[in-house]
Amino acid sequence: MARRFSAPYQSEPVSSLASWARNLAVFAVVAVVVSIIIVRFGFLEMKPALATFLGGLAIAALSILFGLAGFAAIWQNGSRGMARILLAFLIDGAILAYPAYLGLQYRKLPAIHDITTDPIDPPRFDALARLRTGDGANPAVYAGLYSAEQQRQFYPDIEPIELEISVDRAYAIALQLVNKRKWLVIDERAPQPPRRIGRIEAVARSPIMGFREDISIRVVPDDEDSRVDIRSASRYFESDLGSNAARVTKFIDDLNTAADADALKPVKKTPVAPPKTVKK
Repeated sequence: MARRFSAPYQSEPVSSLASWARNLAVFAVVAVVVSIIIVRFGFLEMKPALATFLGGLAIAALSILFGLAGFAAIWQNGSRGMARILLAFLIDGAILAYPAYLGLQYRKLPAIHDITTDPIDPPRFDALARLRTGDGANPAVYAGLYSAEQQRQFYPDIEPIELEISVDRAYAIALQLVNKRKWLVIDERAPQPPRRIGRIEAVARSPIMGFREDISIRVVPDDEDSRVDIRSASRYFESDLGSNAARVTKFIDDLNTAADADALKPVKKTPVAPPKTVKK
C-alpha cells in the first residue's frame, strides 16, 4: 500500500534548490575545517585564515536561504528533496551554533583582551614579546587603565594569589599546573637568590580555532609565604570573549586547591640516631 502511494512521488524530479542547499552546506563544512587547520598549524597568516572561516559561515547562511526556498518550491509543486534540505539544515546548524554563541558573548562582555591579577604591576612578557610583533598582533605591553577598569567591573574576583607556602613550592606547583594544561612553555626561571622571583611564560590555545593566547606567571616571596600573579592576553583581536578571564579564574582555583593540599602533607621526620655509648 505504501509503495503504491509513494510511487507517484518517487517519479517527481528532485528540487534543484534542495540540491544546492545540501551542496553548499557540505562546502561550508570544508571551508570551516580548512580554516581551523590553517590557524592551528600556522600555514597562513591570521587574516586569510579568518577570511576563509567567515566565508564558510557565509556559505552556511546561504545554504539556509536555498533550503528555505527549496522548501517553498517543494510545498508548491510537490517535487522531492526534503531529505536534502533537512540534512543541509542539520549541517548549517552545527556550523553556526558556536559562532552564534560567541556573538552573544561579544555583546555581553567587555571588548578587552588582557587580564591580570595585578593591573598596577602586571607580569611582563619578556620571551613572549618577540612573538607578538606580527601583522595585527597585540603589543607585549599591558593594555592599560581602560582594560583594568573593565576587568574590575566584569571580573571582580580576579585578584593576586596569596599562598601560605614557600616561594619555591609555589613556583613548583604553578609549573606543574602549566604542564598539566599542556601550555607551551616558552621560558621558565625558578626563584633564585637574592630576589627569589620565579617567572613562567607560556602559550595556550583557544577552543576550536586554536588562537594563541600568551601567559606570564610571576611568583614572589612574602616573608615565609608567597604571592603569585598571572597575566593572560590574546595575541590577536581586541576582544577575547571572556576566554582569558576564564583561564585566569580556573588557574587561581586550581593553584589554591593544590597549595592547600601541599600544605597539609605531613612533614617527613628525619630519624634521630641513638647516642653512641663510649666504653671506658
